[in-house]
Amino acid sequence: MRMKWWLFWDQRTVPKSQARGVPSSSPASWLSTALIGARVGVLRLQPLRPHLPHPFCLQTSQLTGTCVHRMLSSFNEWFWQDRFWLPPNVTWTELEDRDGRVYPHPQDLLAALPLALVLLAMRLAFERFIGLPLSRWLGVRDQTRRQVKPNATLEKHFLTEGHRPKEPQLSLLAAQCGLTLQQTQRWFRRRRNQDRPQLTKKFCEASWRFLFYLSSFVGGLSVLYHESWLWAPVMCWDRYPNQTLKPSLYWWYLLELGFYLSLLIRLPFDVKRKDFKEQVIHHFVAVILMTFSYSANLLRIGSLVLLLHDSSDYLLEACKMVNYMQYQQVCDALFLIFSFVFFYTRLVLFPTQILYTTYYESISNRGPFFGYYFFNGLLMLLQLLHVFWSCLILRMLYSFMKKGQMEKDIRSDVEESDSSEEAAAAQEPLQLKNGAAGGPRPAPTDGPRSRVAGRLTNRHTTAT
Repeated sequence: MRMKWWLFWDQRTVPKSQARGVPSSSPASWLSTALIGARVGVLRLQPLRPHLPHPFCLQTSQLTGTCVHRMLSSFNEWFWQDRFWLPPNVTWTELEDRDGRVYPHPQDLLAALPLALVLLAMRLAFERFIGLPLSRWLGVRDQTRRQVKPNATLEKHFLTEGHRPKEPQLSLLAAQCGLTLQQTQRWFRRRRNQDRPQLTKKFCEASWRFLFYLSSFVGGLSVLYHESWLWAPVMCWDRYPNQTLKPSLYWWYLLELGFYLSLLIRLPFDVKRKDFKEQVIHHFVAVILMTFSYSANLLRIGSLVLLLHDSSDYLLEACKMVNYMQYQQVCDALFLIFSFVFFYTRLVLFPTQILYTTYYESISNRGPFFGYYFFNGLLMLLQLLHVFWSCLILRMLYSFMKKGQMEKDIRSDVEESDSSEEAAAAQEPLQLKNGAAGGPRPAPTDGPRSRVAGRLTNRHTTAT
């Protein structure tokens, strides 16, 4: 039986058991309900009345649906056990809405899926109608690339064997295609350049992320500025987990989760840098952290992690935009500011404030449980990624101090030019396997011909 869902805005507050139509003692019942987040200011999903099929089909579908429903119910009952996700002596019934007090529930986050699709549509519209014209107005120009001549043999090797063949493979391919070694090298060089993204594409991506990260940081700061746990992280565990949900914090969390889901969807199509694998790990860890922290009512400490990351991300994207505009001095200044903020927030505040309070202060009045180890393990993985990116930033800072100006992003793949490699080839000729050199060399001094030439020279000198 096909079920259609309708998304609408709910302005009422109803008892959880009445809204869901099932016992509300645990989150295991949330897949069996038709209402999502029945509270003030939260999105809800409700099924429309389906069209009834043929009676025989209806009976078969009912049997299948009953089996699937029992399997899901059994899995949910096991997965959402109190001892997994909540501190000792705390049950899910304590986090049910009552007496006007609203708590977070896992099913509320389903609204992040349609929100991610909305953000994707907004991004496509922004890059096409705002980012691209803005890049041209600011002087960002794509480099002119020479097109390669069609060659089936070289193209097959490029797609199947690799983009950078070694010297023996280049010599063999040159012989097969009737080309010189330099012509084969030039073909692969230009073919690699064709797959590299243009500057305008990079600028559009950076401008969209800059806009979101800046808006998210300002919005998150306005949400948390008057909260006690922003200035004293130990307050994150005050009366935990009996902490009510504020609508502003819910919407900020939902927006962040939808954005990271949209990044995961767009990963295969975005510009791939050398730290692509680390970016994938970071996005997955961020989504899991936000989902778990919301479900376990760890919103206070989760909001601090989000705000701390957003504080430096928009500076990095701004630095990229200025770099694509070729404003070198402004780019250098922005990168120095970004480096300071990144090191202070990721290597100082994160371990001393976030990790310390989650490892020690969170269990000061209660014992550890599975959710404690799970949450801290993800935070520690996030810290390892911080150390990895800090090493890359330090390498760029060392180059800056040595040469006096910021060089390219070491995560990016630089476009190759014909003139630079041809000049290098002229200075250092490539030695082929058959012994032929690309230029004149001094004659050897230890061979039989050199000895004969030496004797003749000595005789001529004696006669003179």
